[in-house]
Amino acid sequence: MTMPYMPASGLLAGLNRRWARFAARAPMRVDLDHAIVTFTFDDFPKSAATFGAAALEERGWNGTYYASAAFAGGETHHGRMFDAGDIIALEARGHEIGCHTYGHIDAAQVRTSELMADIARNARALAAMGLESDLENFAFAYGEATPAAKHALIERFATLRGVQADINRGTADRALLKSVPIDGGESGIARAVEAASTLAAHPGWLIYYTHDIQAEPTPWGCTPEQFEHVCRAVEASGARVMTMAAATCALEADT
Repeated sequence: MTMPYMPASGLLAGLNRRWARFAARAPMRVDLDHAIVTFTFDDFPKSAATFGAAALEERGWNGTYYASAAFAGGETHHGRMFDAGDIIALEARGHEIGCHTYGHIDAAQVRTSELMADIARNARALAAMGLESDLENFAFAYGEATPAAKHALIERFATLRGVQADINRGTADRALLKSVPIDGGESGIARAVEAASTLAAHPGWLIYYTHDIQAEPTPWGCTPEQFEHVCRAVEASGARVMTMAAATCALEADT
């Protein structure tokens, strides 16, 4: 079983993360009179492909699944991971498959050329599993980005997603979109619900992300009941729920 990787910590790592937020930006306007919510799943565990998809589909919604093909058919600390059947089934039901690199690599620790090669490998592997659509959107593993990686990847993908916990409003960075986790136990779920509750008065693009959805989740996942709680809060907000690809198209149409 793969043990969790922990990104670099300390003052220098923190400064580098802060610099990546301000450098190599790709501005996009998010001025909405009706909020958009996107549910995303990272890596992705089979529990996200089963329970997560079912919870969304019950409401007529679809999500975006950021896949790292090296995990396919295996098991990690998140439990059983997705397989080719999940890729085919999710795509057929209207969900989006996004790119999360092949080996779930930390973009801040490798050369940009190595990162691009790993992404190309991921695209080939997912196509071999049966994915028919192109990978249009990307999420940085661990949320780790660099200005060089942002600059290179925004030429390849429509959006790049990070993990800075906030809602995209006003002028957002298409090369490092903010997102709100659905994890962290009851206090984390309360923050996720609170984010949805602000949308009626202050519309924006709220992107959620999580990993496993199981009775005893990892610190990066949630229980089925917690996920349902967030879904109910989104329903109450009146927001439109869209995949990353659909939301990007809707925002471009409004500008």
